[in-house]
Amino acid sequence: MTKKRKLIEATTTEPSTAGRLERNGGIGSKKEGQSSSSSEKGKPAAPKVVSSNWMQLQSTLGISIGASSRKKIRVAEAASDTIKTNEVNTTASALLPSNDDMSLTKALALDCEMVGVGYGGKRNALARVSLVNQWGNLVYDKYVRPQEYVQDFRTAVSGVRSRDLRKAQDLYTVQKEVMELLKGRVLVGHAVHNDLKVLMLTHSKRFIRDTHSYAPYCNNGRPRSLQHLASLHLGAKIQEGEHNSVEDARAAMALYQRVKDEWERSLREKNNKSHEKEKLSGGAPAEKGMKSSKRRK
Repeated sequence: MTKKRKLIEATTTEPSTAGRLERNGGIGSKKEGQSSSSSEKGKPAAPKVVSSNWMQLQSTLGISIGASSRKKIRVAEAASDTIKTNEVNTTASALLPSNDDMSLTKALALDCEMVGVGYGGKRNALARVSLVNQWGNLVYDKYVRPQEYVQDFRTAVSGVRSRDLRKAQDLYTVQKEVMELLKGRVLVGHAVHNDLKVLMLTHSKRFIRDTHSYAPYCNNGRPRSLQHLASLHLGAKIQEGEHNSVEDARAAMALYQRVKDEWERSLREKNNKSHEKEKLSGGAPAEKGMKSSKRRK
């Protein structure tokens, strides 16, 4: 009896112990699960997969991945400002005088600004005259009072305002001064015939160097604008808003100085050929005269 009772107690206690162990094991496993999940929370999150096209676009724009939209705008604006600053610096350096020599050199560049007079302001009238020497230094710059009432100041293009003409010089005085400065000198300009027309002056054709009609600066015989030539050959941006006669004169002079030796050589060769033709044409009548005199004899 005692042996049977002991066996029965052993069998009844084993399941309960096993149940306790199982329950304890379950609790232990739960704690392990909690610890593993907490350790996973502590780990850094895996990087998100970003499209290669988006990465390439960001590298092109100079924007780092994960930057805020405000930061992106600031970066884009900074890049735009840098480009604009570089453009301004390029223009300034291309047209700045090469030295501080203010003397009257053999070549002077001329540019004028005009306003509109007459019906509808369609006729041109002189409003400003600027002259620079071969170094780009300003030697003459005056506003001119038109002889007629100004109908259109053309400020968007000419840069001239009514206040600029309040104490302006009269046309006759400016004509006289400019004529004296240009006497015996090479006149450089772009479509300079228009400037001479409003000045009501003439200049010897052999002393004019016009970048508007210079063949190497033309496109298949068609003249190019001063703005286009300055951008193409000088890397300078001009006339993007109000025109400036000083800046335009400097651009014309810089274009002339760039090809001066070649330009002057081509003119000398052309003059030599014309002189040879004159000699040949001048000798022909004399020969005829000699022949006729022999016949008379």
